[in-house]
Amino acid sequence: MLVKTQAIVLRTIKYGDSQLITDLFTQAMGNVSFIQRMRTGKGGRVGKPYFQPLTILDIEFDERPNKQLQRIKEMRLAYPFSTIPFNSYKLSISLFLSEFLYFSVRGEHEVGALYQYVENSIRWLDSAEGAFANFHLVFMMHLTRFIGFYPNLENWHAGDFFDLRNGVFCSLVPLHPDFIPPDEAAKIGQLMRMNYETMHLFRFSREERNRCANLILRYYRLHIPSFPELKSLSVLQDLFR
Repeated sequence: MLVKTQAIVLRTIKYGDSQLITDLFTQAMGNVSFIQRMRTGKGGRVGKPYFQPLTILDIEFDERPNKQLQRIKEMRLAYPFSTIPFNSYKLSISLFLSEFLYFSVRGEHEVGALYQYVENSIRWLDSAEGAFANFHLVFMMHLTRFIGFYPNLENWHAGDFFDLRNGVFCSLVPLHPDFIPPDEAAKIGQLMRMNYETMHLFRFSREERNRCANLILRYYRLHIPSFPELKSLSVLQDLFR
């Protein structure tokens, strides 16, 4: 079956001397893995720059369900970046989020709204002129809405704990160790009320921001089987002093 779709690059691995294995998050089918020959001369049509983290592509491929690795027939940039590859802060965020997304959107989800959220977020980051230090935190918290474990804010009160297992705020200490105490739970509540346009109004120190990232990733590990420690997190945590 011929499939035409937009796709976002999540991970790319060199295979041999002239091929790449790349994982794309596609609008039509969710995560799909491809093997692709790299451009080797003037006549080549596919170069490695097409497969940089979070690049947004238009692709066409002949889906073969019995194959683990598909082959792209046609591709082009759907949205050429203007800032992400040239800004060290944005580039570090994109490296982190591509690794994060590779593990968080692999399950069975309603792809349409999820894909649109991810693409719109990437475009926002690329166009942002400043005040994006909290971007990855807001992105991760709001992504939970699309993959099934968005925290319940309805009954939140100052002084509540946050139950990581059940995704709810509660006034009493949960009967298990996976919870956040009230002072840190309030930060999670703040993040859930932020969006990209308002997040600059919330001031976090680097230590608070890094602690929030660790807590959010702990939340993901509890809800997504085999969600690992992310290698790119340490680079991101050195930013935005």
